[in-house]
Amino acid sequence: MTAMMTALIAVVAAFFAGMLIAPAYIRFARRTRSSQTILSYVDQHADKKDTPTMGGIVFILAAIGVTLAFGGYKSRLCLVILLIFFAYGVIGFLDDFIKVKLKRNKGLKAYQKVIAQLAVAITAAYFCSKSPYIGTKIALPIVGGEADLGVWYIPFAAFVFLAMSNAVNLTDGLDGLAGSSTVAYMVTFTIIIALLLSSALADGQTLYAEELNKLAVFACSLIGALLAFLWYNSYRASMFMGDTGSLSLGGAVAAIALFVRNPLISAFVGIMYVVSCVSVILQVAVYKTKGKRVFLMSPFHHHLELKGFNETKIVAFYGIITAIAGVVSLIIM
Repeated sequence: MTAMMTALIAVVAAFFAGMLIAPAYIRFARRTRSSQTILSYVDQHADKKDTPTMGGIVFILAAIGVTLAFGGYKSRLCLVILLIFFAYGVIGFLDDFIKVKLKRNKGLKAYQKVIAQLAVAITAAYFCSKSPYIGTKIALPIVGGEADLGVWYIPFAAFVFLAMSNAVNLTDGLDGLAGSSTVAYMVTFTIIIALLLSSALADGQTLYAEELNKLAVFACSLIGALLAFLWYNSYRASMFMGDTGSLSLGGAVAAIALFVRNPLISAFVGIMYVVSCVSVILQVAVYKTKGKRVFLMSPFHHHLELKGFNETKIVAFYGIITAIAGVVSLIIM
């Protein structure tokens, strides 16, 4: 109870930290003209062209600062997840910085971004495989038990990082969309961590319990920081998270799932990330092979916009579906 109370206090602390950082960052971004370049073919977003970008800096600083302040530096798992979170944020920042500096919608070249993401992914996957608290086993939802992936664990975990980071990046297309979906996702995994923590304490695994406690602190810090960000990012947004934020969130959601050995359930909890990613793959594949479009525009949230759904309504859909998927996932587990 004490451990989870600390994590809940971290939510509040990170929220207020984010609320202090956000206005200062917005003023700085406006002064330096760090605004978002809008895709020319997304007509419905034309009036957002001067909105400050790279707002992911707000929740990155708030989440990392509060996690460390609440003792995250004492946990190896927590330190590593902070490094992954930060590293993906740096990749996104470089991408955003080039876009802002050159006033274009393309930042890093595709191969540069993939190589950078892959380097972090493989390093993180190797750490997971060697950690006594993670290892090469993953939980099997529904059927129960575990599967030992052995030598296949590192490529599997690296794929999870690549897939999730890019899926979250694709989901970040409407005000509050990626942020609200990630809050629901992180709440689910905080509950999963709490259940594992209770089990570890019951079994006398005090060292593992402490690692889980700090992971919960990170997850809750990110929830609080994202809530502060959403205060300014919900429609109409005063700032966008940019790739700085979306890639860092992708790294965090992948890492939290792998660290608690439940990467398969993450695909269900993060169902709307999967929808965004699959919709783009389907659109490109069908258009390349048959010259036809499956959706009016991809990712799927743009298709819904063109079908006449209001932006706030789409964000609500995504958040609600993610929350329901989280509840179902807990039942399955």
